[in-house]
Amino acid sequence: MLLSSDLWVSALIRRAQIEGAYATVVKKGDARAGSVIVKAYDTSTRTARLFTEAFGTDGDRLWIQPVTSDSESELDAYIARQRGYDPDLWVVEIEDKQGRHFITETVQG
Repeated sequence: MLLSSDLWVSALIRRAQIEGAYATVVKKGDARAGSVIVKAYDTSTRTARLFTEAFGTDGDRLWIQPVTSDSESELDAYIARQRGYDPDLWVVEIEDKQGRHFITETVQG
């Protein structure tokens, strides 16, 4: 059973905050079934990575990096394109001195 998007995002933000990172919702999407993009910014190296959800063949949520660049402008351009396609999209940004994403599901790559 999948959690609603708003509950999943709240749990992600809480995990990040417990570990001393700053996390915020940049764009709120559909509370029940909106897709989520997580932007993890490493404050020590000033680089970022994007993670977007996908679903495996078994139906479980997994996370992939849709853009391999660590250039923040390229990542922001990707997010802008995705927001144009999907108005229900959630965008969460996490700033952490270790660059952690705090996603507990499987992350590929």
